[in-house]
Parts: sequence; C-alpha cells; structure tokens
Amino acid sequence: MSDLPKRVQINEEGPREGFQIEKGPISTERKVELIDALSETGISQIQTVSFVNPARVPGWADAEEVVRRFRAKPGVRYTGLWLNDKGLKRAIATGKLFIKGSISLTASEKFLGRNQQRTLAENLEAQRGMIALFKENNVPIERGSIMAAFGCNFEGDIPAKRIVDMVGQILDLGQEHDLNIKLISLADTMAWATPQGIYRVVGAVREKYPDLELSLHLHDTRGMAIANAFAGLHMGVAMYDSTVAGLGGCPFAAHAGGAGNVCTEDLVFMLHEMGIETGVDLEKLLEVARLAEDIVGHPLPGSLKTGGSLNVLRQKLQAA
Repeated sequence: MSDLPKRVQINEEGPREGFQIEKGPISTERKVELIDALSETGISQIQTVSFVNPARVPGWADAEEVVRRFRAKPGVRYTGLWLNDKGLKRAIATGKLFIKGSISLTASEKFLGRNQQRTLAENLEAQRGMIALFKENNVPIERGSIMAAFGCNFEGDIPAKRIVDMVGQILDLGQEHDLNIKLISLADTMAWATPQGIYRVVGAVREKYPDLELSLHLHDTRGMAIANAFAGLHMGVAMYDSTVAGLGGCPFAAHAGGAGNVCTEDLVFMLHEMGIETGVDLEKLLEVARLAEDIVGHPLPGSLKTGGSLNVLRQKLQAA
C-alpha cells in the first residue's frame, strides 16, 4: 500500500460532460448554478464548457454566456474543451479560462472519423497546425492525450503497443517543436477498460516511458470505472478526470447504456477511505451531486449521493 499516491488531483468535468449529452434543454442559469456550487467544494480544476459546433452539440450553444456568468473562485482553474482552431479561439476570447494546449490523438480511426471526420494521419498532421496556433497565442503545451486508449465500439480492442507508439508520436511532435511534454492522459472513451486492461496499457506505457506523468479519463458504461481507478492507483496514477454524480458521456460513442465518467463523489469517497488526500470537502460535494440530479431532472448513476458517506454514520454512532 506504500506505493499508492499520497495525494490525487481531481479534474472535475461534470458541467462540460453532462450538458453536452442531456436530451432536455438545460438553462444557462442552471449550468452556471452547478459550476458555482462545484467551486465551493475544494475541487481545484473544473472543465466548464465545450466550444464545439452547436449544430452537433446543441447543449453547448451557450458556452460563451456560461463562462461570462459563472463566479470565478480564487485558486480554482476553470477550463474548456475545444477540438479545432475555431474552438480554441472562442475559448481564448472569453478571457476567463485557464488555457493550456494539448497534443490530442485517437487510437481508433473509425471513432476518429465519426468524432472529427479525420483519418489517423490527418489528425496527426492537424496537431502540427494546433501547435502552431497555440504558439501564436502564447498557450503553453505540456501534455498529450489519447482517446479510445482501451478499446472502441467501432473497432474493438486496442493493442497496448498502439498506445505506446502513439505516446511516442506525441513526444516526437513535442521534440520537433521544442516542447516539454510532461503528462499523458489516457481516455477510456467508450468504456472498454477493465482493471486488467488498465494494468496492461498503463504498464506498457510506464515500461517504455517511466518518467511520464499519466492521468486517466474513465467512463462507467459497464460499471468498471471505480474499479479501473483503483487499478490506476496501484499503477501510481495520481490524476483523474471525473464527473459529479456520474454526469455525461460522449455523444458520438454509440453507447446502449449510461456513459458518464467515473463519479467524482464516489471516487473521492474511495480515496479518502484509502487515506489518500484530495483537498475536497466530501459532504459539500454530495450536496452538489444532488443538485446535479435536480438540474437534469432524472436519476444519475452516482452511488454515494444516495448511500451517504461513512463519516456521517461514524459520527452518529459515536454520538450514540
């Protein structure tokens, strides 16, 4: 157990992930309400909005307005998502978001075609253009990411070697442009990962690139996200994307069931029970999880918002 990280960084993506996939319209006011509530939980990074084509993702047609209206809390980094130069320029134009560049690849060509209408080769070349755009706008680039890193609904299992090779492509691009890539995010975009898959892929990357910091983006369609996070902890991964109450999912992944990320409060609960620090107030986070459920108007998959934390029960038992 001594090999486990002592502290884990939580990157909250509930607002962006959740409101891109909800079928019913969510008002700008309620989106802002969720972001402001998350700001009070101790979470230090919140992905707020998505700067994408509103014709394809109508839930984020009001991205600029949401950014304009939420209350920025000192010490919290507010980020946004973009997929191309137009989206990046929209994010920069807000003047309010924490902007960092990333070299973004996808392990499945079939998914990439559905998601961004590109081949693997076209996407690799497009990253050179994005790097140039980042540099033109003085945006630092210290990370890379690989989507569909553990499997794909359209292509099947993804070999670990392909992920290792893609990490190499990211590092080569970084070297080509005098960048210091410090972090690689591995995304289980379509929930194909199992703990054994986490050990296999993360282990392969660690073996080839032991000094790289890794983060995990885990979806919970098959109920494996919290188990996969547990496996990641034992592989030394100390950064996780998550969504409050289990909001969200990818609108282009063709899931039959719920497709949200690993649930933030369930993950934080597990980490605290393992003695791993997060800086997050779990009871406040549970209040936000219940708020998220009220905003979307239907049950969300997170477990702890119903079961409650053990600390409250422990205190009641001690008082009795």
